[in-house]
Amino acid sequence: QVQLLESGGGLVQAGGSLRLSCAASGLTFSSLGWFRQAPGKEREFVAAIVWSGESTNYADSAKGRFTISRDNAKSPVYLQMNSLKPEDTAVYYCAAKNTLDYYSTHGYIYWGQGTQVTVSS
Repeated sequence: QVQLLESGGGLVQAGGSLRLSCAASGLTFSSLGWFRQAPGKEREFVAAIVWSGESTNYADSAKGRFTISRDNAKSPVYLQMNSLKPEDTAVYYCAAKNTLDYYSTHGYIYWGQGTQVTVSS
Protein backbone atom coordinates (compact mmCIF):
# COMPACT_ATOMS: atom_id res chain seq x y z
CA GLN A 1 0.00 0.00 0.00
CA VAL A 2 1.37 3.37 -1.03
CA GLN A 3 1.43 5.75 1.87
CA LEU A 4 2.95 9.08 2.80
CA LEU A 5 2.69 9.87 6.48
CA GLU A 6 3.38 13.34 7.84
CA SER A 7 4.12 14.09 11.46
CA GLY A 8 5.54 16.87 13.60
CA GLY A 9 2.89 19.53 13.30
CA GLY A 10 1.58 21.45 16.27
CA LEU A 11 1.10 24.81 17.91
CA VAL A 12 4.07 27.14 18.25
CA GLN A 13 4.57 30.80 19.02
CA ALA A 14 5.80 33.21 16.38
CA GLY A 15 9.57 32.99 16.09
CA GLY A 16 9.59 29.35 17.12
CA SER A 17 10.54 26.21 15.21
CA LEU A 18 9.01 22.93 14.16
CA ARG A 19 10.34 19.95 12.26
CA LEU A 20 7.95 18.04 10.03
CA SER A 21 8.65 14.51 8.87
CA CYS A 22 7.32 12.61 5.87
CA ALA A 23 7.73 8.85 5.84
CA ALA A 24 7.06 6.96 2.62
CA SER A 25 5.99 3.34 2.51
CA GLY A 26 5.07 1.11 -0.40
CA LEU A 27 6.76 3.35 -2.95
CA THR A 28 10.04 4.71 -4.12
CA PHE A 29 10.02 8.25 -5.41
CA SER A 30 12.22 10.50 -7.47
CA SER A 31 11.12 13.82 -5.97
CA LEU A 32 9.28 14.73 -2.79
CA GLY A 33 7.74 18.06 -1.99
CA TRP A 34 6.07 19.87 0.86
CA PHE A 35 2.96 21.92 0.18
CA ARG A 36 0.64 23.85 2.48
CA GLN A 37 -2.91 25.06 2.45
CA ALA A 38 -4.27 27.76 4.73
CA PRO A 39 -8.02 28.20 5.32
CA GLY A 40 -9.66 29.90 2.37
CA LYS A 41 -6.50 29.80 0.29
CA GLU A 42 -5.19 27.62 -2.50
CA ARG A 43 -2.58 24.99 -1.83
CA GLU A 44 0.91 26.33 -2.38
CA PHE A 45 4.34 24.85 -2.88
CA VAL A 46 6.83 25.14 -0.02
CA ALA A 47 9.92 23.06 -0.82
CA ALA A 48 11.07 19.98 -2.71
CA ILE A 49 13.98 17.57 -2.73
CA VAL A 50 15.31 14.98 -5.14
CA TRP A 51 15.35 11.41 -3.83
CA SER A 52 19.09 11.44 -3.09
CA GLY A 53 18.81 14.62 -1.03
CA GLU A 54 21.42 16.33 -3.18
CA SER A 55 19.18 18.96 -4.74
CA THR A 56 16.45 21.13 -3.30
CA ASN A 57 14.04 23.86 -4.34
CA TYR A 58 12.20 26.40 -2.20
CA ALA A 59 9.35 28.84 -2.52
CA ASP A 60 10.38 32.43 -1.89
CA SER A 61 8.36 32.39 1.35
CA ALA A 62 10.47 29.50 2.65
CA LYS A 63 13.94 30.58 1.60
CA GLY A 64 16.21 31.34 4.54
CA ARG A 65 13.76 29.97 7.12
CA PHE A 66 12.90 26.43 6.04
CA THR A 67 15.21 23.55 5.20
CA ILE A 68 14.18 20.36 3.44
CA SER A 69 16.51 17.43 3.95
CA ARG A 70 16.98 13.71 3.91
CA ASP A 71 19.70 11.75 5.68
CA ASN A 72 19.80 8.86 3.20
CA ALA A 73 17.68 7.18 0.55
CA LYS A 74 15.70 5.25 3.15
CA SER A 75 15.13 7.96 5.71
CA PRO A 76 12.11 10.23 6.03
CA VAL A 77 12.14 13.64 4.42
CA TYR A 78 12.24 16.49 6.91
CA LEU A 79 11.11 20.07 6.76
CA GLN A 80 12.83 22.15 9.41
CA MET A 81 10.90 25.36 9.90
CA ASN A 82 12.51 28.21 11.82
CA SER A 83 11.45 31.78 12.55
CA LEU A 84 7.83 30.79 12.08
CA LYS A 85 5.25 33.47 11.40
CA PRO A 86 1.46 33.48 11.90
CA GLU A 87 1.11 33.44 8.10
CA ASP A 88 2.81 30.03 8.07
CA THR A 89 -0.30 28.59 9.71
CA ALA A 90 -1.67 25.89 7.41
CA VAL A 91 -2.10 22.19 6.86
CA TYR A 92 1.20 20.91 5.52
CA TYR A 93 1.22 18.05 3.04
CA CYS A 94 4.02 15.98 1.63
CA ALA A 95 3.72 14.68 -1.90
CA ALA A 96 5.82 12.47 -4.16
CA LYS A 97 6.33 11.86 -7.84
CA ASN A 98 8.32 9.50 -10.01
CA THR A 99 10.15 12.14 -12.01
CA LEU A 100 13.38 13.97 -11.17
CA ASP A 101 12.00 17.45 -11.86
CA TYR A 102 12.08 18.50 -8.19
CA TYR A 103 12.35 22.12 -9.45
CA SER A 104 8.83 21.86 -10.89
CA THR A 105 5.84 22.24 -8.57
CA HIS A 106 3.67 20.06 -10.82
CA GLY A 107 3.29 16.34 -11.38
CA TYR A 108 2.92 15.09 -7.82
CA ILE A 109 0.77 11.97 -7.74
CA TYR A 110 1.05 10.66 -4.19
CA TRP A 111 -0.18 12.77 -1.27
CA GLY A 112 -0.23 12.42 2.48
CA GLN A 113 -3.12 13.32 4.76
CA GLY A 114 -1.48 16.46 6.10
CA THR A 115 -0.37 17.79 9.46
CA GLN A 116 -1.62 21.01 11.03
CA VAL A 117 0.83 23.77 11.84
CA THR A 118 -0.49 26.69 13.85
CA VAL A 119 1.68 29.70 14.66
CA SER A 120 0.32 32.07 17.28
CA SER A 121 1.22 35.74 17.39
